[in-house]
Amino acid sequence: MRAIRTLTTAVLAATLAVPALAWAQAAASADGYPKKAIHIVVPYTAGAINDVLARRVGAKLSEALKQPVIVENRPGGGTAIGTEYVARAAPDGYTLLQIAASHSVNPSLVPDLPYDSIKDFSFITLAATSPYVLIVAPALPVKTVADLVAMAKAKPGALSFSSTGNGGTAHMMGELLNSLGGVKTLHIPYKGGAQATTDLVSNQVQFSFSTYTGAQSFIKANRVRAIATTGAKRMSALPDLPTIGETLPGYDAAGWWGYAAPAGTPPAIIARLNQELVRILQAPEMKETFSAEGVEMLGTTPDAFKQHIQREMGVWGKLVKDANITVN
Repeated sequence: MRAIRTLTTAVLAATLAVPALAWAQAAASADGYPKKAIHIVVPYTAGAINDVLARRVGAKLSEALKQPVIVENRPGGGTAIGTEYVARAAPDGYTLLQIAASHSVNPSLVPDLPYDSIKDFSFITLAATSPYVLIVAPALPVKTVADLVAMAKAKPGALSFSSTGNGGTAHMMGELLNSLGGVKTLHIPYKGGAQATTDLVSNQVQFSFSTYTGAQSFIKANRVRAIATTGAKRMSALPDLPTIGETLPGYDAAGWWGYAAPAGTPPAIIARLNQELVRILQAPEMKETFSAEGVEMLGTTPDAFKQHIQREMGVWGKLVKDANITVN
């Protein structure tokens, strides 16, 4: 299979150049905005890194805009419930969506998606990216990616991996491992990261992909074993851990998060939100805080974020088609 080139190698250099003057001029025309509370919808359960990011960004955005910013968790449907809610909301800048990488997967994986992942949204900024950690059950006798692939080849269909839901980042990372490793393992979706990791600890499933934040306490307590990370380069928080790509060339995948509003939101409001969010995301204290969690803060133009999503849709859509991936 052709090497998959995702955010960690394709987008960083191209998306951080924000045309500040043009956006500042547009933002200045958002007269009177905001006049009331802004809601950020997170289509996941509370407590994970995406939720933490939304709440910290929301608090800073509230300070900047002098209005309350309320984070709402609306999980379900592989993020479709919360995402559709925002797509159908009034395009007035008061209902925002924190998008994750699954937004670019769902169009090719979920039948009858109740929204268009591009046309139904006004994109604001790509906020952050983070590789995941490949973790295995403590009883599994593997210490490397090569060991895991060898076991999977010896026992086709016998190994299973957990994720936080069909079409999510961890699901696709497992399918990418299947594809590039030439193996067949079973995907077991869960409704949240806590149960997915709990069943890994108890050896109900054999491996999983997790954010570093979600896995670090289990790794430090030796309740799971970390064997690799998923990005193109080693994670700064785990510099001694190899990447999967060091064993399976072409493996490069990362989680990412960004912000969007309903389609038709006035450009001046999008510009104002972009201006404030980029300033928040690029603040040294935000970068330092999230770097310790294995997260790299970004902050791009709206157009760059839209192009990133379109590129990711092509990458993951090809994997879904080539590997005949279906939700279970």
